[in-house]
Amino acid sequence: MNKNDQLAIATIRSLCIDTINKANSGHPGMALGSAPALYTLFTRHLVATPLNSRWFNRDRFVLSSGHASALLYTMLHLCGYKISLDDMKQFRQIDSLTPGHPEFGWTDGVDATSGPLGQGISQAVGMAMAERMVNGLYSFGDEICNHYTYALCGDGCLEEGISQESISLAGHLKLNKLILLYDANQVTLDGALDLSFSEQVKNRFLASEWDVIEVADGNDVEAIDTAISKAKKSKEKPTLVMIHTIIGFGSAKQGTNKVHGNPLGAEDGKAAKLSYGFDHEDFFVPEEVRDLFKNTFGARGEKAYKEYEEKLAKLAADKKTKDEYNRFAYLNGVDVDSYLPGVYPDFENGSSKSTRVASGQALNYLMLSMPNLFGGSADVAGSVMTKLENGTNFDANNRKGHNINWGIREFAMASAQNGMLLHGGVRSYVGAFFVFSDYMKPAIRMAALSHLPAIYLLSHDSIAVGEDGPTHQPIEQAAMLRSIPNVDLIRPADERETYGAWFAALQSKNHPTAIILSRQNLPLLQGSNGEELKKGAYVVSKEQKNAQFVLIASGSEVSLAVQAQALLLEKGIDVRVVSMPCWSYFDRQDNEYRASVINLPREKCVSIEMLSTFGWSKYAATNIGLDSFGASAPAKDVIKKFNFTPEYVAGQVENLK
Repeated sequence: MNKNDQLAIATIRSLCIDTINKANSGHPGMALGSAPALYTLFTRHLVATPLNSRWFNRDRFVLSSGHASALLYTMLHLCGYKISLDDMKQFRQIDSLTPGHPEFGWTDGVDATSGPLGQGISQAVGMAMAERMVNGLYSFGDEICNHYTYALCGDGCLEEGISQESISLAGHLKLNKLILLYDANQVTLDGALDLSFSEQVKNRFLASEWDVIEVADGNDVEAIDTAISKAKKSKEKPTLVMIHTIIGFGSAKQGTNKVHGNPLGAEDGKAAKLSYGFDHEDFFVPEEVRDLFKNTFGARGEKAYKEYEEKLAKLAADKKTKDEYNRFAYLNGVDVDSYLPGVYPDFENGSSKSTRVASGQALNYLMLSMPNLFGGSADVAGSVMTKLENGTNFDANNRKGHNINWGIREFAMASAQNGMLLHGGVRSYVGAFFVFSDYMKPAIRMAALSHLPAIYLLSHDSIAVGEDGPTHQPIEQAAMLRSIPNVDLIRPADERETYGAWFAALQSKNHPTAIILSRQNLPLLQGSNGEELKKGAYVVSKEQKNAQFVLIASGSEVSLAVQAQALLLEKGIDVRVVSMPCWSYFDRQDNEYRASVINLPREKCVSIEMLSTFGWSKYAATNIGLDSFGASAPAKDVIKKFNFTPEYVAGQVENLK
C-alpha cells in the first residue's frame, strides 16, 4: 500500500471513529474492517458523480450491511456528495442527513435503503436485472444503460434466508455485471461466527453458479483492486469477492464482537487512529486526501457523465434514433399518465369473471402501450395470471424478455422488485397467493419506506380458495398490509374495478400497491366504476329513498352486500351499499366526500369482508368477517359454513333495528 492509499484509508477510518463516537451510537466494526475495500472500489472502479447523483447510467452501490452506514457516509462526503462534516457530526440525530441506516431519497448518493440484513443483496440483484432489461429495450442499449452493480455484505447478510434466494436467482440469470463484496470477518453481534455458522461460503456460491475470488488480507488494496478488475471481466457469472477482514481494525477490541455495535470511545479511538499513523484532531480531512478523491472518483465520474450527456444529445438529434430516444426519455420520466391507455375497454353487461382473470387481461391490455412493463410471479403465473402474452421470458439468454420466472422465492422476488424500481427505467409487478404475502412483508415494508411504486398481485384472496384449506386461505393478511404506512391495498369487486385498480397502481409515483384478487368468478356490478375506485369508496348501489343502514364491503363481498340489500328491501329496510376497495384512498379524501359516501353514523354501518375484522371498526360498528381460520372443502361449502350468505347478512342487519 502506497503512502497516499495509507493516508486516505486512515482518514476514512478516523472519520468513522469520530462520527460514531460523536453520536455515542453506531457500528464501528465493519466500517473499520471494510474501509480499504470501499476505498478501492470508489477510487479505482465505481463510476458515479455528485454532479448528478441520480445519473441513469451510473454504477449502483448497495450497502447491504446498512449498519456500517458511517463508512458509506464517509465515502460520500469525501467523494463530494451533499454530506458535510457538520452532517457527519449529526450522525443518528433527529432529522439529520446521516440516519442510522442509509435511506434512499433522503441522503444524497444513497442508491438504496438498507439495514434489514440480506435485503440489500436482493435489491442489488434487482438492479442488475433492470440494467439488462433497459439495455435490451433499445437498439442503442449499450450506450444508454451499461453499468455495474456493486454491493457490500457481511456474514449476517449471508445467514439470512433471503440471501440464498437471491444468490441462486442471480446465478441462474447469469447477472455477470453484479459484483458482491463480502466482508468475511468471522464475527457477529453475539460472538464468533462459528457459534451459528459453519458452512463453506465459497462452495455455496460456486454451487449457485457464481465466480468466487478470495482476498486473503482485507488491508491489501492491490489485491482488492485486482479482484474487482477480474470480476468486471466476467462474461457468464456474477462474482463474489470474498475479503478476509478484521472487524474493528485498529481497536484494542478488534476481532471480537465487542466492537461490532459499540462506539470505541475517546481513548480507544485515539489509540486506533495512532495505529493508522493518523494524529490529528477529530473530523480532520487532509487536503491531499480530498485531492485524491477529486482526481480519481471525481474525475472519472465527471468525464463519464459528460460523455453520456453528449451521447444522449446525439441520439436525440439523429433522425434514425430520435423517435426511439424520445421513448427512452419518456419512459424514464414520471409522467405515467401519458403512456397509459386513454380509455377502459368495453365491459360486457351480465358477465361474470374472477378478478384474477380480469387482472391478467388488464395487464396485457396495458402492455400494449407500456413496453417497459416487466413482471412475473413466484411460480404461480397460471394461477395469478401474471403472464404477458406478447412477451417472452427474461432469462440468461434473452435480456429482452418481459416475463420473469421468479421461482418459489417470494421474499427475494419482492425485494428484487425494489431494486428494479430503485434502478429506474422499468415499471414492474410481482405475483403470489395472498396468504404468502407473509413471506414478502419485510420487502413490502422496505418498498413503502423507500417510496417505491411497487405492484403486488395477490390472488386467492379469501376462504373461497376452498379445498386447499386453512394453510392457503388468507385471514389476517389484509389487516397486515393495511397497517404498513404508505401501502395502498386495493380489493376490487369486479372486472371494472380491477382495471381501475391497475390504472391507479401505475399512476402511483411513491406508494406501493397491493391488488387483492379473487379466485372465484364475480358478477359485473351495475353500479361499479373504475375511476370512482380511485377515491377509495363510493356508492355502488343506492338506497331507494332514505337509507336506514349502510353496508360497506370490498371485493367479492360487494356483490354479496347488493344481494342482501335486495332481501332487506323486501322487508321494508332500505340500505345503501358502498364499495370500499381501498381504505387508504378513502382516508385521503376530504371530509365532505367521505360524509357523502358513508352518510349515516358508525352505529348504522355494517362492514362485510371474508377476512379479519381487524380495523373495520373505524368505519362500522357491526363487522361481519372472519376472525378464525378457514376450512377445507369446496368454496361454496366453506362460504356457507362461515355464513357469508345474503340471508345471514340481511338477518344481522335486521337484528340491528
